[in-house]
Amino acid sequence: MYGTVARLRVKPGAEEALMAQLRAYRALSVPGYQRSYMYQMDNDPAEWYMAVVFDSKEAYRANAESPEQDQRYREMLALLEREPEWHDGEILTDAAG
Repeated sequence: MYGTVARLRVKPGAEEALMAQLRAYRALSVPGYQRSYMYQMDNDPAEWYMAVVFDSKEAYRANAESPEQDQRYREMLALLEREPEWHDGEILTDAAG
């Protein structure tokens, strides 16, 4: 498995719109996509972390490089104070291991 952890800074009042975008993404049939998680920090509600899981690095890269994902990314950027910090990598364990 492969994925990313991103640190986001959400614009005030954009929280529900961002969650709606994430729900819409989950409804798509993106090849290799498994799941995603969004965390809102207790000490700073504008700071969110997103974890996204794909079957493989190849599936992750294919999605990241697609024009459709670029459009979704640009829509997400409109809800953020700045570009996310991305941390991509191989997933070494899951809930079972």
